[in-house]
Amino acid sequence: MNPIDTPLAQPLLNKLQWRYAAKKMDPAKAVAQDKVERILEAARLAPTSSGLQPFEIIVVTDPAVRAKIQPIAWNQSQIVDGSHLLVFAAWDNYTADRINMMFDLTNDERGFKNEGWENYRQMLLGSYPQRDAEVNFQHAARQAYIGMSAALIAAAFEEVDCTPMEGFDPNALDEILDLRKRGLRSVAILPLGYRAEEGDWLVKLKKVRRPREQFVTEV
Repeated sequence: MNPIDTPLAQPLLNKLQWRYAAKKMDPAKAVAQDKVERILEAARLAPTSSGLQPFEIIVVTDPAVRAKIQPIAWNQSQIVDGSHLLVFAAWDNYTADRINMMFDLTNDERGFKNEGWENYRQMLLGSYPQRDAEVNFQHAARQAYIGMSAALIAAAFEEVDCTPMEGFDPNALDEILDLRKRGLRSVAILPLGYRAEEGDWLVKLKKVRRPREQFVTEV
C-alpha cells in the first residue's frame, strides 16, 4: 500500500487536497471562534529557530479596520469578506531583552536551568543583537512563515478557507495597526472565511501540483 493511502494518513491529506487559496469568500458565513482558536494555537505551537518565537499574530475582525486594509492590499475582497484577518508580524530586531525573555520563560516553565541551555543563551546574546537589524528582521520573518504554514494546515483540518497573501503594502499596514511602536513589522496576512460557490473562478478547478518524481529527490 502506498504510504499516503493508509487510513492514518488519508484524513489530513484529504483536507489538504480540499484546501485552495479562496479567491472569493462568503461574507454571510463567519468562522466559529473555537475553530479560530485552534488555528491560532497551531501557529503558536509551530517550531521556530532557537525557540525564540520572534513573531506575533494580530487578529483583525473590526470591519472598519479591514476596510482600511483592503485598499493597501490590491483591493482583495477576502480581506473584508472573510470573518477574520490574521496578520503575521515579525520582530523588527533581535535584542538582548527579547532573547532573555524567551530563555527566562523556558526556565520558568520547566522549573530548572540547564548549563547547555544557558551556554546557548550566551552564544545568541553574543551574536544576534550585534547583527544588522534588517538581517535580524528577515530571519524573524522566515519564522513567521513557519507559523503561517501551521495555520494553513490547521485551517484545512478545520475545513476553514484561507488565502495567504503577501500582496499588500507592509509600511501602510504597519501604520494602520501601529505595529512599529510595538517593535513589529508585518510579513504576511491570512484571511479566514468560507469559499463562495459563485464568483470564484478557482473554486471548482482541479488542484495541480508537480508529480512526486519531479518534486522529491532521494539521495
